Formats: sequence, structure tokens, C-alpha cells
Amino acid sequence: MKKRHGDAGTRGRGDKKALAGSALFSASPHLPVSPSHRASDGFSLVELIITVGVMAILTLGVIPLVQVSVKRQKEQQLRDELRQMREAIDQFHREALAGAQFQVNQQPGTSAGQPNPQPNPNQPGSILADPRVRVFITDQTIFTADNPDRYPPDLDTLKNGVSVLPITAGGLGRRGNQNFTATQAATEDSTIPKTKVYLRQIPIDPMTGKADWVFRSCYDSADSTSWGGENIFDVHSKSDGKALNGEKYSEW
Repeated sequence: MKKRHGDAGTRGRGDKKALAGSALFSASPHLPVSPSHRASDGFSLVELIITVGVMAILTLGVIPLVQVSVKRQKEQQLRDELRQMREAIDQFHREALAGAQFQVNQQPGTSAGQPNPQPNPNQPGSILADPRVRVFITDQTIFTADNPDRYPPDLDTLKNGVSVLPITAGGLGRRGNQNFTATQAATEDSTIPKTKVYLRQIPIDPMTGKADWVFRSCYDSADSTSWGGENIFDVHSKSDGKALNGEKYSEW
């Protein structure tokens, strides 16, 4: 029994010496390190060059896509701005014609000195039959003799607003209309004008970065290069650039 205990103690002391030796072996700075250990320390010069090259190629491919995306976004914004101004111009024109009709109806008739008969809004071709027309422009002094068609004289007029009244004021549009009785036709709505604004602000051209546009009056030819100044019938961009589809922005 004592001999066996002695053998076990000897083996224990030998194991401790072997572990200590292995620790010294692994911690020695003079021992070689395997290639796998060197690779885990970082990129080599060749690997770094390859990585930078791949990133450069990807960047060069992404930049044109970003530029096209930005340009397409600006083109959509330009289309929206043009549509907004043209819709405001058309609505102003319709309600200005309704105001002119109201003005004519208030004048004495050519016979017997009686007022002209009120127009029937159900009559085909009548401006009052247009469901988009709910008011008429009362201030006819903003239209000069050179602008009898009553398009807006400038964009500031659309932004600052004009005085309007509902088309039912004074029975306009009710007399002769079977949808209203004689009492209803004789009832006057509010005759206090209100200011209607057609544009919240003059849009900025996304292609030029300025609120500056090319105008065409209804008396200018389609290929005219200058504005006659009578009114604003249409509006275009001042940019000389070309769109992604090859069209010129100035022709939109």
C-alpha cells in the first residue's frame, strides 16, 4: 500500500512539471507562430488593396444611380408645380368669366330699360353650368382692355387673391332655374365680397432654384420666344436642360 501511494505521488509531481513546461513553451517569444494565427491579426497589404478596389468600383456604380434618382425626383416636382399653376390659372379664368357674366346681367337691357334676363345655369355652354364654378370675381378693374379674355394678369394676382362672391348672390343662377322657386330666386345671399387665393405661394422651379418662370399669353403664338404681357395663359420652366426622356424642360 505504501508503495502504491508513493507511485501516485510521483506521477502527480510529474504531471505538474509537464504542465509547467507546456506553459513555458507556449509563452516563449522565440517560438514560431502558425500562419492561421498571423491571418487573424489583420489584413495583409494585398487584401487591403483588393478591398479598397472593390469598394471603389461599387461606389462608382452607385453614384450614377443616385444622380438619376435625384434628377427624376426634381422632374416629378417640376411637373407638380406646373400642374398646380395651370390649374390655378384655369380656375381663375372660369370664375373671371362668371364675373363678367354677372356684370353684363347688371346692366340695363337694350329694350324697355330692363335688366338683362338672368342666365340659366342649365343651359349648355353657360359658364354657370360648370360645377367647378361656385364663385365669381367681382373686381373687374384688374382686367385691362388688352385682356378681354380675363386670364390672370400675373402670378402675384393668384397669390394675393381677388374679391369674389358666390354665384347665387343676388339670385344669380337661380332665376329661370327650375330647381329654385321664385321666392328662393329673389332671396339674396351675402353680398359682402371675400378674398379668394388661388396660389398659396409662387412655386420655385426645382431646375433653376428660383421662383422665375416663362409666361405665354393667350395672344402669343405657340412658338413665341417672348411674352406679350397681356395675361398669363401658360407657364413653362426657364431651364435649358433636358429630361431623362430627352425632352426639354422648357417645353413641358
